[in-house]
This record gives sequence, C-alpha cells and structure tokens, in this order.
Amino acid sequence: MVVPAPSKRLERIPLTRVQWVFLMLMVLSICINYIDRGSLSVADKFLQAEFKMDPVHRGYIYSAFFITYAGFQIVAGWLVDRFNVNRVLALGFFIWSGAMLMTGAAIGFASLFAIRLAMGMGESVAYPSYSKILAGNFREQQRGLANAAIDAGCKLGPALGLLLGGLFMDVYGWRMFFFVTGGLSLLWLIPWFMYAPKDQPLAREQSGGRMPTISEICSKRDAWGTFVGLFCTNYVWFFILTWLPGYIREELKYTQSQMAVFGSIPLWVVAGSTLLFGFLSDRWIASGASATLVRKTCTTAGLLLATVILGAPLVHDARSSLILICGATFAYGIFSSNLWAVTQTLAGPAAAGRWTGLQNYIGNLSGVLAPILTGMIVQSTGHFYGAFVVATGMLITGAICFSVVVRRVEPVHWTPPTSMTYGLGVVGALTGAVAGFLISPTIPFVAGLFALGLVVGLMIESWIWRSYLRT
Repeated sequence: MVVPAPSKRLERIPLTRVQWVFLMLMVLSICINYIDRGSLSVADKFLQAEFKMDPVHRGYIYSAFFITYAGFQIVAGWLVDRFNVNRVLALGFFIWSGAMLMTGAAIGFASLFAIRLAMGMGESVAYPSYSKILAGNFREQQRGLANAAIDAGCKLGPALGLLLGGLFMDVYGWRMFFFVTGGLSLLWLIPWFMYAPKDQPLAREQSGGRMPTISEICSKRDAWGTFVGLFCTNYVWFFILTWLPGYIREELKYTQSQMAVFGSIPLWVVAGSTLLFGFLSDRWIASGASATLVRKTCTTAGLLLATVILGAPLVHDARSSLILICGATFAYGIFSSNLWAVTQTLAGPAAAGRWTGLQNYIGNLSGVLAPILTGMIVQSTGHFYGAFVVATGMLITGAICFSVVVRRVEPVHWTPPTSMTYGLGVVGALTGAVAGFLISPTIPFVAGLFALGLVVGLMIESWIWRSYLRT
C-alpha cells in the first residue's frame, strides 16, 4: 500500500440548498432503482408456486437483469458524456419503472426474463449519470457524504422492498405490489425535471478541454484496480440482494412475514453505516488527511472486516447468524461509502462517465454470475455454506485490489497510449468467461436467449468501442 504524504488542511464546504435538493432526488431515484431490481427475490415464494421454478431457473431470472445492466454500461457511459446527463437519467428511469410495472403482468418464465432484460437496460444509466453529476458539481471534501447518501439509498431500497414488499405481498399478492410500485415510481420524473442541476461548474474548471478515450482509461493500473475490485465486491452485494431472502426462509426457517422484518435488518444496518462513514471520511479529509489515506483505509478495512459473514452459516441458531450478517453489512458500508469517491477522484469530471460505465460494466458481470452460481451451489449441496465461502473469497480479493492495485487516489494525468492496451482484451475475456458459464447445454431455451443477447450486445458494443477510440 502506498503511504501518502501529509496533505494540507482543506476548507470545509457545506452543501448548498440546490446541491441538497438534487442530491436527495438522486438518492430517491437509486432507492427506487434498488426496490425495483430486488423485489423479485421477495416474491420468490410466489414465483415458485405459480411458475414452478427450481433454484437454477430462479437464478437465471435474477441474472437476466444483469445481462443488459452490465452490457449497456459502456453505452450508458457514452450517453452521459455526449448528451444531457439529466435527460439520459430521466429516460433510463422511465424505462426501468415501466418494466417494474409490467412485471406484475408476467405470464411465465419467458416474459419475466424479457422484462428483467428491459429493466437492466434502463437502470444501466444510473451510476454513470450519478458519477458525472457528482464529479461536475461536488468537490473532493464533499464527495464522501454525497456518495454515501446515494449508497445509502441503494441499501435502503432493498430494505424497504424486503420489509414493505414482503408484508404487502402477503396481503394483496405479488402482482399488485409491482403494479403499485411501478406506477408510483414514475412520479419522480416531475421534480427531477424541475430541480435537476443545470450546470457542471467543476467539469468546466477541471477538464482542460480534453476527454480521455476508452483506451487511455484501460491503460491505467488504477482503473483495473477499481474494475476488478468492483467485480469482487459486487458479487457479495448481489449474493445478499438476491439470495438473502431465500437463505432466511430456507436455511433459518423463517416465515414470509418474519423474513420481511428480520431480513431487512442487515440492509438497514449497511445504509446507516455508509452514511456514517461517508460523513466521517469527509471530515477526515477536511482535517488534512489525504484522499489516498482516507479512501483506501475505508475501502480496505471495510472489506476485510466484512469477512465475518463466513461465520453466518456455521452457527447453530438463527439469531447468531443474523447478527454476523449484520456485522458484515456494517463493515461493507464502510467500504461502499468511499467506493465511488475513489473513481470520481481518479477519473475527474472529464472521464467520470466513461470510467464509471466501464467499471460498472465489469463490476456487474458478477451480478450475472452470483445468482446462478449460488443457485447451483444450493441445489447441489442443499445448503448455503459453499455460497458464503465464495463470497468471503471475493471480499478478500476486492480488498487486495483497492489496497495494492489502486495506488494514489488523486486525479489521473491523461496521456494518450502508444498502442491498443491489454485492457480491451481483458474486457472481452471477462465477458466471454461469464457467457461460457451461462450457456448451459442442459437448458437449451435459456442458452439460446443468452446467445442471442450476447451476439446483439457484442455488435452494439463493437460500434461503441470504435466510436470511443476515434474521439
């Protein structure tokens, strides 16, 4: 780990009223985003009964979202850098909320799979948009709290979806929950068009007039530290998001109502933790500590402490298991509060959209992998222990990425590379590896859908790569 030199004290800059308004709207949007993407696992019991799906097929349904969510990240990064970021976010929000609404009308595996693909495409613009807006409107000593607030929103979304969704579905049914939630979500668009940021002052001040290319970003060691680090840490988050309700019901033997209440507790814990440490990290930087020391301490320590999750399936009572999971999610919040602040500082306003798109593309390939691999482990062993072992290994690998591979957390100096970098090859290799895992000959229908999606996605992305490399 690089030992940073002491930094001079920075002036504390409180957020303005305008910053607070559009920050809270972004927090609300990511909260809705995660309610929408995570609510299907809350309806798991109903899907099993109505659509007769085993754990492997359920894993495929959970992963369908991440095929387009990950695949469209590069497109999303291009869109937010080339067009009005406020409108790009609004369009994505409209698509994913519409998909949430249509989930209530699903008639079987195929329609549910297609709806999840559409939802993933819409939600793909969220994080590139947030990074673009935050990098252009918030200074270094403001970004910890701003990113933590957004991260808290993404943790509160599943908590609310699990708690309210579980109770609502028990009374009114799973379809009505998706109709009501999807319809009400669309109302967010009204205040967004009224209060979205109208300018990017820091982008003008810091960009220097040149936007780095994809090949430049991929030539940076720090970039690959954040890319692979997010892949590993997202694996753990998506494991919790998609399979925690199933673990609580099947392994801990809770009822649907008990699962709704107790299963949401770890998510409330991580939301509180990320807000607390986002605030503390900003205070630490404002007191004179370097961004390198603060961001790397939080990311590395948080991930290593979160490995206590391995004890959850080893204890002999449900209460102890939940306590260990809550401890792990508290530690995960220390990490996640500083995750995107690292990216925004390294990339700067000019590259925030593209860097975030690439990072989220690679990071969310684990969202395709985690639900299916967990389903296969549970089906083959009858227990969740193996799934927790894999998640713990991912936490340790992620800590290595952020502590060793990422060096100093400071703006990257953009100099054009002399040739095509290994980075594009790694992107293709990661995509191919996940695709090979997904295309199982024992499920030809699902394999056909994945193959078709991959072919179309590769065609789109090849055009985007060429567009990027020409700029």
